[in-house]
Amino acid sequence: MANPRKTLSTALKLLISIALVYFIFTKIDFTEVVNTLKKGNPLYLTAAVLLFSLSKILASIRLNAYFHQLGIPLSQKSNLKLYLLGMFYNLFLPGGIGGDAYKGYLIKKTFEVPTKRVVSVLVLDRLSGLLLLFIYACALLWVLEFELLNPYRWLFLLLIPISVGTFFFLNKRFFQYVLPIFWKSVGYSALVQFAQLLCVLCIMKALSIEGNIIAYLVIFLVSSIVSVIPLTLGGLGSREVTFFYGAALLNLEESTSVGISVVFFLITALVSLTGIVFHFKNIKL
Repeated sequence: MANPRKTLSTALKLLISIALVYFIFTKIDFTEVVNTLKKGNPLYLTAAVLLFSLSKILASIRLNAYFHQLGIPLSQKSNLKLYLLGMFYNLFLPGGIGGDAYKGYLIKKTFEVPTKRVVSVLVLDRLSGLLLLFIYACALLWVLEFELLNPYRWLFLLLIPISVGTFFFLNKRFFQYVLPIFWKSVGYSALVQFAQLLCVLCIMKALSIEGNIIAYLVIFLVSSIVSVIPLTLGGLGSREVTFFYGAALLNLEESTSVGISVVFFLITALVSLTGIVFHFKNIKL
């Protein structure tokens, strides 16, 4: 029997997503967005799908490194299946929490690991990804040609070692049992987010967007951070709002910016839907 509270929560997030998407399309010309999407180059779009898929494979390897550090003998093949299933659930449940919760439940049930430790590594895995989103955003903001940012350029550089140091301190203080893989996790996160930046570059090439590359990448990184907040389904709506206002702030074309966001969401949905196979098949861990 479905949990009424979860059903209500999911319905509320769906309504928020619909409201945000509707709001965006009252602010821009929907026809322009469609025209932007129609220009999509299949070759570059295929490359974007492959790069996004690569980023998720790397992310699954990062998570399995945490599992192995807990002594969980999970094969990479089984872990990837579980990761794809989690992505499928995340497409419909708010903020990625549903997929993570299910992964944690299966791992604890199969390997009898303390709940606290399973939850901890799932949170650390996500925070590691957010850390690199923040670092890349700071690095790109440092080089972005935008007059209003000139007085703060030094701050963006300073925030990079501060954020890494803070994350390391938190790991050392509260999660000693996974500290040995701290730098491995950060390294995988760097590769994950770099692959997604390349994915966005391919989307831009597919849509024939040539100028303001750094500005669009900054907006994408900020939108990726915002989309983690558990207010919408799979980040739908929140990412588009970020692209819209980011474009307005940086003097970019709003419909083009939202077009990038829509294509990225469609790629995310396409790859996530592959996990439906494992919803109907038992995953042997």
